[in-house]
Amino acid sequence: MKITSVNVRKVEKEDNRMKGIATVIIDECFAIHDIRIIEGEKGLFIAMPSRKTPTGEYRDIAHPINTETREIFTSAILDAYNKAEDKE
Repeated sequence: MKITSVNVRKVEKEDNRMKGIATVIIDECFAIHDIRIIEGEKGLFIAMPSRKTPTGEYRDIAHPINTETREIFTSAILDAYNKAEDKE
């Protein structure tokens, strides 16, 4: 698996922990949209797209199933976010 494209759209609202939304393309053939970039107490992290269940809980629609893959996604998305910030 190779991440072939990352597109980040920054969200600029005061008092909002969400800083951006990313789309990731894998192997030039599979896209994952609406990955949120969140400002937490320990810095930025990503939250995979999720949906609210009838019980009120949120469940990820798509997500990495191991730590190594999550780190690949996190690194690629946060690098793209930081590059987008540098351009401003």
